[in-house]
Amino acid sequence: MISKDPLFRITADLGEIQEFGKTPYGERRVIEILGGRVEGPMLKGKIMPGGSDWQIVRSDGVADIRARYAIETESGARILVRSDGLRHGPPDVLARIARGENVDSSLYYFRTIMRYETSEPNLDRLNKMLALAYGERTRVTVKLDVYEIL
Repeated sequence: MISKDPLFRITADLGEIQEFGKTPYGERRVIEILGGRVEGPMLKGKIMPGGSDWQIVRSDGVADIRARYAIETESGARILVRSDGLRHGPPDVLARIARGENVDSSLYYFRTIMRYETSEPNLDRLNKMLALAYGERTRVTVKLDVYEIL
């Protein structure tokens, strides 16, 4: 079960996809996380530059996502984020996303499991939770609506 309402929405600004080619594990690519915003009842702040999303596109077309980045809240607290997920869908829909088109997120599957780490006592709840995010990919952003797994 997940929380009824999202705790917050992450909007991450992305750099260009860096292609590393086909390795024994699949098509490797890395996408720099340039910044962004976090808005919601639990958190408000910005995504700090320097994060990245390391992906493997598997032989079945599924993008296996491993993102690491940091959030700084409006009060200055810092939170490390680990987000592991999957994105897949019909080939024509994925091709539209790859071309940079805006595609309704209900047409493809994009979910991540999120974990957090912070030294901020007021945000200690984050250290003790798992979250599920429903994602949307645009040409230059990823949007994640984050729910607590209860």
